[in-house]
Amino acid sequence: MRSLTNRHVVVTDNEYELPYSKGLMASAIMATGLAPARAFSVAEVIEERLDESGTPSISRDKLNALALDVLRAEVGDRYAESFAKWQMVQRLDIPLVILLGGATGVGKSTIATMLASRLGITRVIPTDAVREVMRSMFTAELFPTLHTSSFDAARLVRNPLPRSADPVVIGFRDQTSAVSVGINALIQRAIDEGTDLILEGAHLVPGFLDYDRFKGKAVVVPLVVTVDESDVHRSHFLKRAREARNRPSERYLELFDNIRKMQRYVKSLALQHGVPIVPSYNLDATLSQIIDLVVGQAIEAVPEEPAGDDLLAGADGDR
Repeated sequence: MRSLTNRHVVVTDNEYELPYSKGLMASAIMATGLAPARAFSVAEVIEERLDESGTPSISRDKLNALALDVLRAEVGDRYAESFAKWQMVQRLDIPLVILLGGATGVGKSTIATMLASRLGITRVIPTDAVREVMRSMFTAELFPTLHTSSFDAARLVRNPLPRSADPVVIGFRDQTSAVSVGINALIQRAIDEGTDLILEGAHLVPGFLDYDRFKGKAVVVPLVVTVDESDVHRSHFLKRAREARNRPSERYLELFDNIRKMQRYVKSLALQHGVPIVPSYNLDATLSQIIDLVVGQAIEAVPEEPAGDDLLAGADGDR
């Protein structure tokens, strides 16, 4: 790769002018699902093209069109199309709220952190934080199932149960119903503030939240992450124990059957309510699939504008 000059190309917009930044462009490209190193490489090629053109400035729209051409040439039409769609999603005037559900140990926290970085979302909240707040409001005597982990709530179920009832599912449902009240409040807060949000946690269970109440106020994208292979799922807890001193694996492994039972229950509800299920087996592949699902749902809420349509048509034009 030839060395570039120290001249800065200014990117102009309706409100501001800024020098072209490989870092910012790479971040925008990562919203396509492209891995960070590859995204930065593409951003460098875009910088080369700008340098070769000799132009002192470029509009944001023309820069996006250039990025589209480079993406198509460097990594293919799929990522070019995703980039075009993400630029359209950026025109949303309502918040984007992503709900990452799934059983304990499937990788939700890691996925949420990486997803936030790639989509430029600054607010990520675990549902366990909601449960902690609610625990301070309700004593163990008043609401016992709030005072333990989701996969261990069965032992605190107090009410007599029908003979066919599964205490693991009943305890989990009891806790989820309570935490869902706080989840609804967080989504409403994001709407009031106009802030994008990622919520992740075991309490994001299909059927416990009424997404229709937020229709037109936010784009709410529910997803369920799973680990289908039992041995792989189990290994996640061993890895977690090695990486975090205060999270020993013994308790998770002791109650592993409960965790697997919760996954089967949540997965069945996802199928029942039409919520996408995303297998977690490779971080980059999982992130790419989630981003595709998020962008696909968000694009439906984008107001139609010729500029956006032209950009998307450009991504499809050479197919």
